[in-house]
Amino acid sequence: AGYADLHARVPMLTLLALAALVSALLWLYCAFSAGNRSAIVAVLLYFVVLFAGNLYPAIIQKFIVSPNELDKESPQIRHNIEATLYAYALKDVDERDLSGDKALTLQDIENNAATVQSIRLWDHEPLLDALKQIQEIRTYYDFVSVDNDRYLVGGKLLQFMLSARELNSTSLPERNWINERLIYTHGYGVAVGPVNRMTAEGLPVLLVQNIPPVSELPIFRISRPEIYFGELTRGYVVVKTRQEEFDYPSGEANVYTTYQGKGGVPVNSFLRKLLFAFYFRDVNIVLSPLITPESRFLYYRDIRTRSSRLAPFLMLDQDPYLVISEGRLLWIQDGYTVSDRYPYSTATRGVGNYICNSVKIVIDAYDGAADLYVADPDDPVIKTYQKIFPGVFRPLSEIPPDLRNHLRYPEDIFRVQTYIYATYHMTSPHVFYNKEDLWQIPILQGRGGDSPMAPYYTIMRLPREAREEFILMLPFNPGRKDNLSAWMVARSDGDNYGKLVVYRFPKQKLIYGPRQIVARINQDAEISRQISLWDQRGSQVIQGNLLVIPIEEGLIYVRPLYLRAESGKIPELKRVIVAYENQIAMEETLEASLARIFGTALRPEPAPVSTVSPEKEKTAPRLVPSLIQEAAAVYERALQAQRAGDWAKYGEEIRRLGAILQELSKSREEVPKAP
Repeated sequence: AGYADLHARVPMLTLLALAALVSALLWLYCAFSAGNRSAIVAVLLYFVVLFAGNLYPAIIQKFIVSPNELDKESPQIRHNIEATLYAYALKDVDERDLSGDKALTLQDIENNAATVQSIRLWDHEPLLDALKQIQEIRTYYDFVSVDNDRYLVGGKLLQFMLSARELNSTSLPERNWINERLIYTHGYGVAVGPVNRMTAEGLPVLLVQNIPPVSELPIFRISRPEIYFGELTRGYVVVKTRQEEFDYPSGEANVYTTYQGKGGVPVNSFLRKLLFAFYFRDVNIVLSPLITPESRFLYYRDIRTRSSRLAPFLMLDQDPYLVISEGRLLWIQDGYTVSDRYPYSTATRGVGNYICNSVKIVIDAYDGAADLYVADPDDPVIKTYQKIFPGVFRPLSEIPPDLRNHLRYPEDIFRVQTYIYATYHMTSPHVFYNKEDLWQIPILQGRGGDSPMAPYYTIMRLPREAREEFILMLPFNPGRKDNLSAWMVARSDGDNYGKLVVYRFPKQKLIYGPRQIVARINQDAEISRQISLWDQRGSQVIQGNLLVIPIEEGLIYVRPLYLRAESGKIPELKRVIVAYENQIAMEETLEASLARIFGTALRPEPAPVSTVSPEKEKTAPRLVPSLIQEAAAVYERALQAQRAGDWAKYGEEIRRLGAILQELSKSREEVPKAP
């Protein structure tokens, strides 16, 4: 509501209501009198007031508000800012300033080793394509999504990607009622790998793989790998029938099982059989002799559908994610309370003008058991639903501790919040009115055209914080410009869960933004030459998502490159591009690219125990060979600079070579001698 609405339109609406009441009384009087003059007066009165009600606010707007709009609208702008920030859970954002003056050094990189070692090199789409080729095992298995999460391994917080191996009934070699409803009832196991590792062939390193799932890490051992409830499990199945269920393939034979859970609805009687047949419109339910009174129907097995049936009043996040907790596979679905009736708040398409991540829904992948935990007990909407449905919701304090460690700030609400905050970080009515400090989410060119940069999860130590943590982050550009102005993070660990922090860069300093970095990468002669060479050989080059990685008060940019052979379907991670300020490097590993920029080879962190032999991993801790390779590359660049007469570059490369040789000598001394 603006000044004209409050001071003209609202009074005129009140006057119109009075005119309608007077007109009604005049009509009533006319009905019991001989003349009709009262009726004519009533009609004229109502339409005169109606006309004035539209004209008067327009006059106020044109002659009173417009000449002095900022002064007149300031109170309403202030109300709009305050209400919008509250309605989108942005009123407590912690804003921190960065100087942007301190240049990053090798020491900064080493001090933030955990951040560097958590940089995600596998994008979801290439990883999903690779898993489909190397881990689906059979045609009827499918990987449909990849989820990011963190696990504590060896006392260190590490980021992993998980993907469920679900059963796709549409891909069964023989589709019939018995196969689809009684035999092939569930998926089996997961694939798990670190976000930053690949084999010598450029394939993902997997710590959980194959059927049955194999892992040497206790935290990833799964006692119930069957997936009856997932993202692809649509349609009903019947378990505990006279027909054994297919469990998993084993060589030339198959392993069969019988459902042991308490999920589903028991048949019990012939009447219930009839009701199921009527509900599913399937006469086979009645005719089949394989269904017994002990059989159970499992339906609403898709996680989002199941969640919406449990709580239809919640808006659901688009990405339920999988967690391995105490040997079981569990799905976590975020739920939001939304409204379009919050006073003075600005509306967002598809949401309304109020949103709160108020509920965490946990669903067991084996038996479908669901628990609804209240994540924000201060939300007035969920408080009302708790009173309407007593016993349905549980406090978040009752969630198992191991599961609590896997709660993460959801992407959907973060996208909405960053979109709103790009404008509503301006809390001064004067600045807001003139849009003097408008931000926008960076626009990047992807395979489907230009689109806003997507938020991403990573593990990092925030500036001036003591330790690493799991966060969701997204950078901002100034309005209609491509440099970087700020970045926002949503924290997920411990007592910091749900806290939002914005780091601002000084306006007078140029910080390259994502679009500018992409342009510089595309213009780099060495990178362009290599990509052209791959293209000439018939390979498809897939440029991965650009990641902005804050370290101390600076930024590095990382972009993986994948290669897919013309005749193949498996994308392989072949190069990692790192950009910092005016420097760009492209090498086979992240460590090598960082070494080119910061002057020496970095020691890669030893990986968790893997089912892939260490000698086949590019990032396995073989320091001496990587140093030799880097020394050869630096020496070659020095010779090129010498031939070109670039003596400054030549001296710089020789200094780098000396540092690498010193590190090589030191590393050789640390290698134990053979007995």
